[in-house]
Amino acid sequence: MAELSLLPSVGQQPDAIVVADGTSCRHQIRDGAQREAVHVAVLLARQLQA
Repeated sequence: MAELSLLPSVGQQPDAIVVADGTSCRHQIRDGAQREAVHVAVLLARQLQA
């Protein structure tokens, strides 16, 4: 399923922050698009520290 729309979209947005709450979703993104996805809580924590 990820190969149909998610991975192409991630590949077309190289500067975008990729957010995925599920562990398996983050693994699929890393394996299929060679990009790191972060959990929404991690993204929020980073923004609060900035």
